[in-house]
Amino acid sequence: MSKYCFSIGLLLCMFFGHAQETKKDSVPQKKERYGLRVGVDLFKLARSVYDKDYKGLELTGDYRLTRKYYIAAEIGNENKTTDDDQLNFTTKGTYLKAGFDYNAHENWLDLENMIYIGLRYGISSFSQELNSYNIYNPNPYFAEPSVIQSGEKFNGLSAQWMEVVVGLKTQVFKNTFVGFSFRMNKLFSNQKPSGFDNLYIPGFNRTYNGDFGVGFNYTVSYFLPLYKKKVKIAEKEVGKKTKKK
Repeated sequence: MSKYCFSIGLLLCMFFGHAQETKKDSVPQKKERYGLRVGVDLFKLARSVYDKDYKGLELTGDYRLTRKYYIAAEIGNENKTTDDDQLNFTTKGTYLKAGFDYNAHENWLDLENMIYIGLRYGISSFSQELNSYNIYNPNPYFAEPSVIQSGEKFNGLSAQWMEVVVGLKTQVFKNTFVGFSFRMNKLFSNQKPSGFDNLYIPGFNRTYNGDFGVGFNYTVSYFLPLYKKKVKIAEKEVGKKTKKK
């Protein structure tokens, strides 16, 4: 009798062990792509065409580090002439922004879209040229304002800031993405020339509101896949895949 009970117990253990292995192996998996995505800001390119006082180019890139985190950067150059009521000046310079993005979007099937929030550290090196300025006239009704041509240049200027990024990227063709991002900037280092102010900083935008600024970009980018990783598919994702079939 004892031998009989032992045999039954052994068979049950083998059965449940095999069932656990079968359940574990039955969890579906998929391969997700990792690689480098490079792109360009279409807004700056378009503005360079229709705005005679602006020339600019911004290149973007991100690298998928984990399932949710991406290393991201932007590098650009701007040449902008600003014509205000009191002065006319030209700003020229380059900038670099580097940081990370976190993808909050739960992709299913083979989608690779992004709804993300990120952080950037920005640095800009630039120059300012004061083209002309108006002398203040306390009686504007009796005389035209006096415009003084200057041409004074201020070289070797720099600025640093942090910016919070919120944006999205959507795949429209194979490996091709379009995206939009909105940025809120906080300036914490601003090298100002003597007798002048940096009213515009390449990469940061206008500084009329003090140390805070805003910006955005509209990009098209191309993904270069380098390798793949296997991941388990969540139950809700499996349901969507089955329903689609």
